[in-house]
Amino acid sequence: MRELVANREVLWNLVRKELKVKYTASVLGTVWSLMNPVVFMAVFTFVAKILGSPVDVYPVFLLSGLLAWNLFSVSVSGGAQSVIANANLVKKVAFPREVLPLATVGVAFVDFVLQSAVFVVFLLAFGYGFVLDRIWLYPLALAGVVTFTVAVTLWVSSMNVRYRDVQHLIGLALLVWFWMTPIVYAGGQVQERLQAETIAGVSLWHLFLANPMSWLVFGFQGALYHSGDATEVLPAFGTAQLALGLAVVFVVAVALLMVTWRLFFSLSGDFAEEL
Repeated sequence: MRELVANREVLWNLVRKELKVKYTASVLGTVWSLMNPVVFMAVFTFVAKILGSPVDVYPVFLLSGLLAWNLFSVSVSGGAQSVIANANLVKKVAFPREVLPLATVGVAFVDFVLQSAVFVVFLLAFGYGFVLDRIWLYPLALAGVVTFTVAVTLWVSSMNVRYRDVQHLIGLALLVWFWMTPIVYAGGQVQERLQAETIAGVSLWHLFLANPMSWLVFGFQGALYHSGDATEVLPAFGTAQLALGLAVVFVVAVALLMVTWRLFFSLSGDFAEEL
């Protein structure tokens, strides 16, 4: 950690470089970072209307979880390539290798902040607003998703140097993971249908909740979505229960971060040779 603090300028410069490269010679610049959630919202809102979605204000519901998912998925998919893409630096310059995947998370976080700012403007412009007794769940969910994202990104970035198949598996894994996370469909309906179903005596609903991203998305949705149908759309968790679930996920994410950081550090000594 002391080495990372000492090399914070390297991290910041890498983030700035990645942002500049990303939008070099682009007419719209950072506007492109907003296109992904806008297109997702348009497509899924259209599909939801055609299929008869039970969610009253679907764009708000969708973006509440989608922005957090984008932060996670972009970081993980980009982080898998972070060490390999900077092979020249790894082989020639001495610096903490953790800076490379962390820079990828930093770039994704900048996009997340820009997208969230536009989302807030959207909520205020259309008079949707916020509910003060639930909005405090937002920082808990954000802390959890950032910590979990860093942990997974460190793991995939280190494994992909040795096993290049990882970069191909990541795309498939994220696709499955996306649909196993209640972003485009209502978690309340999933709870209603899965609570009575079991496999080997284990409730399918409990298995569904074993996905950390489900809890994190529930946290963002619980903080931001407060329409009249919220009790049906969102799982039947009270604010205290949801906060406890987010706290447990955060603790698990911190433990996972310690494991993946140690793994990354142990493998980083061979990066130059592997590359």
